[in-house]
Amino acid sequence: MWCQMDNNLKLLIDRLEAERCLEKNEYKMLIEGFSEEPAAYAASKADRIRQSIYGKDVYIRGLIEVSNICANDCLYCGIRKSNAQCARYRLPLETVLECCRKGYELGFRTFVMQGGEDGFFTAEHICRYVSSIKKIFPDCAVTLSLGEYSKEEYKAMYDAGANRYLLRHETADEAHYEKLHPASMSFEKRMKCLENIKETGFQTGCGFMVGSPYQTSDTLAADLKFIENFKPHMCGIGPFIPHKDTPFGSCPAGTAELTVYLLSLIRLIRPDILLPATTALGTIDAMGREKGILAGANVVMPNLSPVSERKKYMLYNDKICMDEEAAENLAALKRKVSAIGYRIVTDRGDFRNII
Repeated sequence: MWCQMDNNLKLLIDRLEAERCLEKNEYKMLIEGFSEEPAAYAASKADRIRQSIYGKDVYIRGLIEVSNICANDCLYCGIRKSNAQCARYRLPLETVLECCRKGYELGFRTFVMQGGEDGFFTAEHICRYVSSIKKIFPDCAVTLSLGEYSKEEYKAMYDAGANRYLLRHETADEAHYEKLHPASMSFEKRMKCLENIKETGFQTGCGFMVGSPYQTSDTLAADLKFIENFKPHMCGIGPFIPHKDTPFGSCPAGTAELTVYLLSLIRLIRPDILLPATTALGTIDAMGREKGILAGANVVMPNLSPVSERKKYMLYNDKICMDEEAAENLAALKRKVSAIGYRIVTDRGDFRNII
């Protein structure tokens, strides 16, 4: 039975489902009231909504980590500029195309170019990579996650054939952002880039860490309110996991449980969103990705990067699937997803503008 406090949470979850919005202080109440029971209630609603739009299909994105060279010095990130222990690499176009070829044979119809903010990857170079992929694989979508550029540069990437752009905002609270990043990085610029990406025409993704240092229920409520107002097509969230060679290396990790609960709330806020069950979620909990899918997620991102380079793209400690070939990784993932009653499909998995 629901106790009085739980009943208040239940009513908030019901209203969020019906209206797809709450006041920031109400999101804060949902976060502070987090426990197993309201999480299960939210997950059941989120799962039903996701199935009404996307069925039991789970979309795969082939992740290609094109470079771990980064000009930024984010305090939480293993490939930050100041990490002298990080062995740097950059994938040439030919290697990226070979990753795509292997992925295409396995059924991938979206390729994600992700990397640090590497000065080599000017808009011109990115456009060359994108147009080459689209020429060989015209039926595939290309997602970019390569950081901050000007609106004109985003437009060039879009015109070259890129379909989606993911730029995680990390936190929607400016004071919190400043605690996670060096002074050279601007919260205002980050948010403006997201606006520019969306205005350009991309299917646009944002995202944040769960349990990052200095995070509070208030900052998480700001994240949910931001998602409500910004209306992204995608949102990637995962638990904060420390990397030993960063200033936050000894900080406690976030939890799978709170991450999964927030996935459900995001599905209620934005019913037609593309919502990944992230690698970080699978790293912190062996069943994390499956729990995420059961709570409303509908995307997974297996790694297509060359096995020889994967361990160099270590954003956090103990990242999973570092030694598995793409085919082996996908086969295992298919078995896991099938075991919970869902199916991985060969599909671009585009955003469905239902709402």
